[in-house]
Amino acid sequence: MLYSLARPLLFTLAPERAHELTLSLLKSSHKMGMMRQNVASKPVTCMGIEFPNPVGLAAGLDKNGAYIDALASQGFGFIEIGTITPLPQSGNPEPRLFRLPKAKAIINRMGFNNDGVDQLIENVKAAKFKGVLGINIGKNAVTPVEKAVDDYLICLEKVYNYASYITVNISSPNTKNLRSLQSGDALTELLETLKKRQLELADENQHYVPLVLKVAPDLEPEDINFIAQQLLKFKIDGLIVTNTTLSREGVEGLPFGDEAGGLSGAPVFEKSTACLAAFAKVLNGQIPLIGVGGILSGADAVAKQKAGASLVQVYSGLIYTGPTLVKDCVDAL
Repeated sequence: MLYSLARPLLFTLAPERAHELTLSLLKSSHKMGMMRQNVASKPVTCMGIEFPNPVGLAAGLDKNGAYIDALASQGFGFIEIGTITPLPQSGNPEPRLFRLPKAKAIINRMGFNNDGVDQLIENVKAAKFKGVLGINIGKNAVTPVEKAVDDYLICLEKVYNYASYITVNISSPNTKNLRSLQSGDALTELLETLKKRQLELADENQHYVPLVLKVAPDLEPEDINFIAQQLLKFKIDGLIVTNTTLSREGVEGLPFGDEAGGLSGAPVFEKSTACLAAFAKVLNGQIPLIGVGGILSGADAVAKQKAGASLVQVYSGLIYTGPTLVKDCVDAL
């Protein structure tokens, strides 16, 4: 109820400023013991990890892991922070975040703005959170895509001992040529190299941290089949389906609807869920799936589950619905 009252005011601010203000207020409220949301316990075991409930926070909202404890107070079964890169980077020029309220959608071209992997680790170490924490890793914009694997290796090695699982993000449309890593020899080399290092790190540290891939919804059937084959070949532990879309279906003619970037929120739901179902059919239960994209209600979360997801994640839906979305999804699943 508090969020429904605050949202009209927040929507008068530039989206990026509203984002920062909301997180700051949530953090202050958490420190004062306020605005905690009680959510039912519905444990789910996935990738060898026990999740308190199947509803998580998608990457992108807390890029640097600076608000972990405050976000955990909203009842998420798991929290994914990042995308993080080896070096700090400012991302793309502002404005780079746009609301489309009539469509309950967001377009962003943030460009992996973050404070760098070392600062994220310091933030994780400072947090009191002991739950399931995913860390989403990417490459710096200045790193040529041919050398992208080097950046992913740096991040993998640095975050390994601080993550419950690690997500390899090769599906953001806002870093030049990043999505090319979803196909052909580039994907094979990336997965083979990261899997080899993951197993070495597991041996060195005496504990195994699952490796997850995050893909785009803008995939053709042959892309889905190829990615699935590579996931099975290299025994990747999980798949997040999906990131934002380049499609503008559902936002045609709306203010900001033609802005460059990835579209998220309600318009991506059907495309993302169809992609999820396609992967579920090809993989046939051999790799767990995490469904994300356009969840704005408990019914949407159930649809992802029916399409094959073991877990779900929310982000854009929180902007329009508020944190009660977490409870609604947990209750519905």
